[in-house]
Amino acid sequence: MNEALKNISRRHFLWESAAGIGSVALASLFGGCSKASGNSGLSLITDPMAPRAPHFSGKAKSVIFLHMAGAPSQLELFDFKPELQKLHNQACPPSLLEGKRFAFIRGTPKMLGPQANFAQRGDSGSWVSNHLPHFAKIADEVSFLKGVYTDQFNHAPAQLFVQTGSPRLGRPSIGSWVTYGLGSENNNLPGFVVLTSGGKTPDAGKSVWGSGFLPSIYQGVQCRSEGDPVLFLSDPQGVNRDLKSKSIHAINEVNKLHHQEFNDPETLTRIAQYEMAFRMQISVPEVMNINKEPDYIHQLYGTTPGKAWFANNCLLARKLVEQGVRFVQLFDWGWDSHGTDENLAIDIGFRNKCLEIDRAMSALILDLKQRGLLEETLVVWGGEFGRTPMQENRENVTNPFLGRDHHVEAFTMWMAGGGIKKGVSYGETDEIGYYPIQGKVSVHDVQATLLHQLGLNHEELTYQFQGRPFRLTDVSGKVIQEIVA
Repeated sequence: MNEALKNISRRHFLWESAAGIGSVALASLFGGCSKASGNSGLSLITDPMAPRAPHFSGKAKSVIFLHMAGAPSQLELFDFKPELQKLHNQACPPSLLEGKRFAFIRGTPKMLGPQANFAQRGDSGSWVSNHLPHFAKIADEVSFLKGVYTDQFNHAPAQLFVQTGSPRLGRPSIGSWVTYGLGSENNNLPGFVVLTSGGKTPDAGKSVWGSGFLPSIYQGVQCRSEGDPVLFLSDPQGVNRDLKSKSIHAINEVNKLHHQEFNDPETLTRIAQYEMAFRMQISVPEVMNINKEPDYIHQLYGTTPGKAWFANNCLLARKLVEQGVRFVQLFDWGWDSHGTDENLAIDIGFRNKCLEIDRAMSALILDLKQRGLLEETLVVWGGEFGRTPMQENRENVTNPFLGRDHHVEAFTMWMAGGGIKKGVSYGETDEIGYYPIQGKVSVHDVQATLLHQLGLNHEELTYQFQGRPFRLTDVSGKVIQEIVA
């Protein structure tokens, strides 16, 4: 016995302990997925991303989430406030400042009237500014949420809150929850794909598409619209596809033996990821190639092949959902309109950002519709919070350009397709766009509605972690029935 004890090293002890914890986690994974989908856990051993039945019949099969990282101003896009224009350059009333927390505003700022012209668009009469002339033509296809609020006024925690349901690190993203609950309909492509533009990733980093405490098979796979679509997708020199196949087969045979011995759920993830990576070498370059699209599609989207461009990503999003990808997340960076320089000026840089997205996001709706995909694809647009009705100033010094600070009380998001009503504006803010006066909805309400359209009950889609069941919407959230068709 002493000899046996001598052979138990510290590393061996930790390995055995981890394996024990892993088996508990595997059991909870199977139980959790069984609750989410009605399938037995055994099916996940062969394919963790296999399609699974929803809780009920949903209208949408896939989601495209357009997140404008930095938070676009609702007051220059969708929330028309003529009374605010009358207050332009007047001192901000103390009642709007007392007891409030702002990212940068100090002292008494001046009110800032809308820096755009508005008109009612389409049969619905939805207000859309002249910054979005293409989008104005499809306003009848979307439902606006004018009274969304959050409790996070800094970018990183607010982005995490929108994408994971919590302002703190460690929670799974929406795309991870969706693929955990429903799997994917194409086993040659990731179920959750992420595309970025604007030159930077979101302030919260890649955690906004991470899997958190869910098995890592459900995390988002970042693809690129320039260079190799996925890093290290191409084989190194001297390695052909036959050799790669034999190598992966040998590695996964070892992984299967490892799983039989230790029951670690991450071993299943490793097996699935090796096999997926091999299949992706054929499927991803084809679906991520927009060069073969006809000229009228490039004209429709305003694409520029070979660039990390929002328009390219919108076209790729359509191609991906067309191939059965469950969740496509687009992040476009550069919407933080503080007025500290020209690029961040609400009347210059913001207007230019609108020109970058207007044609492409409108084309995405039109293209999905003409292909018969819009009714089964939910498109969501928004930022992490809104912008203030007053001009930003820092330590009583006005910025060199016009800008707005972060605003948590009210901002606008919109949804289209996927069983959402058309031409609806739900919610209303006060005469200066500061507070919601009706139709106030939380970030968790938006998340609950997104899941509902996919046939998932946000209260039942849970995962056992640290001794209790967790869900995307934490302990709140309700479906916004007013915009559900």
